[in-house]
Amino acid sequence: MSGAEDATTRTPPAADAATPRPRWQVILVRPETVTFLFLIVATIGASWLSPFFADVRYILESFTFYFEFAIVALILTMVIISGEIDLSAASMMALSASLFGVAYQAGLGIPGAMAVSLLSGVLMGAFNGFLVINMKLPSIIVTIGTLTLFRGLAQVIAGDKSIGKFPAWFIGIDYRFVFDVPIPVIVFLIVSLILGIFLGTSAIGRQIYQIGTSPIAARHAGIRVNRIKYGLFIAMGLVSSIAGLLAASRLASVRYDLATGGELQMVLIVMLGGTYIFGGRGTILGTFLAAWLLVVIATGMTVANIPINAQLTVLGLLLIVSIIATNAIHVRTQR
Repeated sequence: MSGAEDATTRTPPAADAATPRPRWQVILVRPETVTFLFLIVATIGASWLSPFFADVRYILESFTFYFEFAIVALILTMVIISGEIDLSAASMMALSASLFGVAYQAGLGIPGAMAVSLLSGVLMGAFNGFLVINMKLPSIIVTIGTLTLFRGLAQVIAGDKSIGKFPAWFIGIDYRFVFDVPIPVIVFLIVSLILGIFLGTSAIGRQIYQIGTSPIAARHAGIRVNRIKYGLFIAMGLVSSIAGLLAASRLASVRYDLATGGELQMVLIVMLGGTYIFGGRGTILGTFLAAWLLVVIATGMTVANIPINAQLTVLGLLLIVSIIATNAIHVRTQR
């Protein structure tokens, strides 16, 4: 066979080469774009239900009721991108807040009680990491178990009564403003920006994506998979304890049933933001937009006097639809 014939045989015809997609099409099928479009539609719909949604201040103040879940969802995004999941965050919030309340009642003072709470969050995250990484157990099974364990410990520690009577300076973080913007909103913006830059530009951020795509290939590439996953679980515990303290400030009290059902809302925020449930794909921007989308939908249903059980049904359906949509987008982009 001649060299020309050999080259023709090995080189595919130009007509068979894949045609690159237009840039607008690439942008349109991104999960963040879909979430943003949903946010616009939901805001228009909510404004139709109530004129309050035309007031930016009302929306910002409504966000403070979901702030704790939203900030934990940012860390959960990275956990899911790495190929794991943590469903125990709301229970970690309750247990760390209960320890804070009990420690304060014991006379440690607010700084000492906060230290106890934050340390407990680190230990709970490390415990989840130990079971998943060292014991090689599925993270979804582990965190369903610790979800019940931590909630039960919170009830044992705090009892059935509320713990309150905190100092006035500690209470009411949602009623503190900077230029008419609630402090929780400002904190969420700053944390989202920092984590977005970290996940999108840092070496560790890129490694988190590689771990979620293929942990075996990541290990062969010299990435310290176990160390990074440990760090993510510990970060989940620490941020959950911070969220528990913020909830205690907002509610001016602590109970063992704090943040009950929060697992659904945290996972819903992450899934609505387009994070792929099997790992390897997702962004902080998507989660940021999804947090606002959840606020608009949930507050809109409340304004429309939709019963709470119906609201939970809607949120459950949204979770299923978001998982299906994210998977469909992932499959399409792989073609």
